[in-house]
Amino acid sequence: MNQPPSPESAEPSMLAAASAEMQLLKQLRAQRKLRRQNLAADPKAISDQLDAAPLTRGQYLADRVAATIGSWRFILIQSTAIIVWITGNVLSGSHAWDPYPFILLNLLLSFQAAYTAPAIMMSQNRQSELDRSHARNDYEINVKAELEIELLHDKIDLMKERELQVLTEAIQQLSTQLEQIRHQLPK
Repeated sequence: MNQPPSPESAEPSMLAAASAEMQLLKQLRAQRKLRRQNLAADPKAISDQLDAAPLTRGQYLADRVAATIGSWRFILIQSTAIIVWITGNVLSGSHAWDPYPFILLNLLLSFQAAYTAPAIMMSQNRQSELDRSHARNDYEINVKAELEIELLHDKIDLMKERELQVLTEAIQQLSTQLEQIRHQLPK
């Protein structure tokens, strides 16, 4: 059978480890308390810390272009404009400003694609950076939580060992008393 080391031999090293872990736990609790105070003062504090860098003009413009192009409103407006363009040219007959095969319309749509695609990619790249920053922050929070849970497990284990030691001592004392009582009884 695999028996755990006796509490007497393990206690000094466990107490030293528990003391170091308790210090670390106190630091984690202080950080958490400070974070809660900051959050109470400004509910957007955590997201502001992650998104602290102000946007440049290019980043702002790229985000606005991506938000506009990626909306149903834009799709409906552009579809309506294309339908009006084609209908107007078809109904104008020989006086059409862009007769079939609508070369000017194709040119305009090509220009739009040529300029919006890089803007959307810039916006996506910036969003990826923000996502990485959020993921890094989530990872750090998870590591802190895992460490705190581990420290709590160690503390519970230490408490169990102490309780087991106290129970073992109580059983030994009771056994000793029982032996003394047995020796005192007449045979």
